[in-house]
Amino acid sequence: MALSLVADIGGTNTRVALADDAHVRVDSVSRYRNAEHQGIASVIARYLDDTGQDRDAISGCCVAMAGPVHDGVGTLTNLDWRIDKAVLADALTADKVAVLNDLQAQGHAIGHIASDDLEVVLPQPEVPATAAKLVIGLGTGFNTCPVFDTAAGRFVPPSEAGHVSLPASITALHGILGALGDSKGFPSVEEVLSGRGVSNLHRALHGVLIGPADILAHIGSGDEAACETGALFVEVLGEVAGNLALTHLPFGGIYLVGGVARAFAPHLDRFGFVEAFRAKGRFSNFMEQFGISVVSDDYAALTGCANHLSHL
Repeated sequence: MALSLVADIGGTNTRVALADDAHVRVDSVSRYRNAEHQGIASVIARYLDDTGQDRDAISGCCVAMAGPVHDGVGTLTNLDWRIDKAVLADALTADKVAVLNDLQAQGHAIGHIASDDLEVVLPQPEVPATAAKLVIGLGTGFNTCPVFDTAAGRFVPPSEAGHVSLPASITALHGILGALGDSKGFPSVEEVLSGRGVSNLHRALHGVLIGPADILAHIGSGDEAACETGALFVEVLGEVAGNLALTHLPFGGIYLVGGVARAFAPHLDRFGFVEAFRAKGRFSNFMEQFGISVVSDDYAALTGCANHLSHL
């Protein structure tokens, strides 16, 4: 049985674990603050020291990171770290190494997540196992990736979908687009559908900047302003998810992942997510073919890394 090291690098923390083939040892998961390290090699060295694990016994390493990856090299979007396969190989002397975008790792986890960790929003119709799937991630940022199961194996291409334009069809956004732009003034999807996006949206609507956790707490208590923010956030999410469904035709299911997706899961029905998702005019009935679930497994990216390595 091959022993691998897998890691999930977020904007603030990195999770590291050991995996036996495609199975992550849950009791081996450790979390490290990125601010205390110079890069992933430092985190791996700390993990090996903390656990007493022999680096030479590890034959594979796969890292998922929150940023674009090209030819095994990536730079994190919200952290000044550069990740590449050569660094991983040197840190561990591993034979198999891989670098994935974090959403790609989530894509490789689909089909390996326990049913208890899937909250059904729309039931999944019966389809062939090879039907395309789609992962939509809402956390520090926003991104998405399709999942294709082919005769040659699973293919999960990367994307940077969080940086496309906000949908023009949502008229409630028109008057506040200027307040939703990024540092260059561009109103991208990520400027609403992310942790900071929740705060951006609330400030644009009500002139007050508060954290997303506080906004969600106010939604739970029925605060009118927070509920207005929540309702518009969910409408944008439904509209964008519907657009992505028509783009990729994921008849095998749509999976919402990330901390923000989990936090809004109890409010999706209340704020009309399904209605916004299916509001596609003459294609509205067509949208009934897509099942949707929210993934609550916080270690899914690690599972995806292990599954990807096991097939290399």
